[in-house]
Amino acid sequence: MTQDSEEPANSATPFWRNPPARLVLASCAMLTLGLIAGGYLLGDGLTRAKMADRSVTVRGLAEREVVADLATWTISYSATANDMTSAQASVDRDTASITAFFAELGFPEDALQPIGVNVSSFTQDGVPNFTVRQRMTLRSNDIERAQRAVRRQFDLVRRGVMLEEGSGMAYTYTRLNDIKPEMVAEATRDARASAEQFAEDSGSDVGGIRQATQGYFSIDARDGDGGGWGVADTPYKKVRVVTTVDFYLS
Repeated sequence: MTQDSEEPANSATPFWRNPPARLVLASCAMLTLGLIAGGYLLGDGLTRAKMADRSVTVRGLAEREVVADLATWTISYSATANDMTSAQASVDRDTASITAFFAELGFPEDALQPIGVNVSSFTQDGVPNFTVRQRMTLRSNDIERAQRAVRRQFDLVRRGVMLEEGSGMAYTYTRLNDIKPEMVAEATRDARASAEQFAEDSGSDVGGIRQATQGYFSIDARDGDGGGWGVADTPYKKVRVVTTVDFYLS
């Protein structure tokens, strides 16, 4: 009697088809991709950090000559007498002379305005003295006419008006906001030119702006301020701004 025996299967199931093994392979693949991505990001981050450390800080300058558009002349004068009425009358005569002076030069009536008066008294050798001080201001946008008035100010002295120290014309440039954007851009270009020269000398290239600081705008007399009594202001001004810019280098 022959007994049939059962033979084992010759073909085994592949490892990668085994569900647990497939899970292990997938996990390994994800881990590998994560390590690769992490390495790239770490390397890129180090590169960017290194680039951030390479920078140069320079200053850019922009200057522009302008002509003032506002003239302001503060005129101070006074009179002293033994009685208040006489002192006030003398000041009134000076006021009339000043008003006539500017009217003859073609200034409108409202261009000249009184801005203050002061009265003081003292006694000398038993005699009372009263001093009346008056201040008036001329305000005009007609710069050429204002300059003519300054050149003829001695005419006021000839009319008996004794100008006190501190009486003088001041010229102001009021349109700074109109030229600010262009000047800041010009100063930034000047700063980049300096950075490019530095980069060329050091074998580097200039990148973008890391940070920048706009300095203060200054408006000064074009030819400098001599100062001193008798030195008048000038309508010719120089506007100046300095910017500080930090550029990346690569």
